[in-house]
Amino acid sequence: MTEMAQVDTRTRLLNAAADLIASSPGEEVSLRAVCDAAGVKMPTLYHFFGSKQGLLEAVIERGFDMYLDAKSSAEPSGDPIADLRAGWDAHVAFGLENPGFYTLMYGKVRPGYSPPAQSRPSEMLRSITRQAAEQGRLVVPADQAAAHVLVANIGVTLRQIVLATEDRELSVAVREGAIAAVTGSGASASDADSRRSLIERAAAHPDVLGPLETRLFIEWAQRLENDA
Repeated sequence: MTEMAQVDTRTRLLNAAADLIASSPGEEVSLRAVCDAAGVKMPTLYHFFGSKQGLLEAVIERGFDMYLDAKSSAEPSGDPIADLRAGWDAHVAFGLENPGFYTLMYGKVRPGYSPPAQSRPSEMLRSITRQAAEQGRLVVPADQAAAHVLVANIGVTLRQIVLATEDRELSVAVREGAIAAVTGSGASASDADSRRSLIERAAAHPDVLGPLETRLFIEWAQRLENDA
């Protein structure tokens, strides 16, 4: 078999598995069904993927490629908190549009294991929270903020998939709760929380004070907070 033919056969198997998974979200897909759909024998599948788990990991990789292609089309706004909101909404939208892929990507749990492809969108999220931390807009470390947002995002997406219906109101409420928790905004009326809210508003709207003035305001407000 030529190299081109091998690539074509592997692609046919991967496409067949992806189509079966996408058409039956949450259901087990048999290797026999994948082989029949691709028009090959079982040994051929094992030759390319080694096992059912190997095939599933390749499908998961395909799912993350689709997810990241959709996310890469959105330009960063320059405001990391706005980008967190946009990323959250894109995550939920992908899950609702591709429940078969999503349940493989985030819904299949094995203790101590996560698909290697999960690291790619997670690193994108951490880059946003690091930017927010550099602007002084987080009350928790950047990695903790990313984890907090991600687990809430996954939970609200899986719930909507399980219920087979979109719940925009729930998604927005959980999203804003997660962002409030990591930025310290809207938590209470205390002086410290008021300062955090002002910092958040100033950083989100630098045109109000001006870029230089906004940076100075944030720096001074943080000094007050540290001295409080």
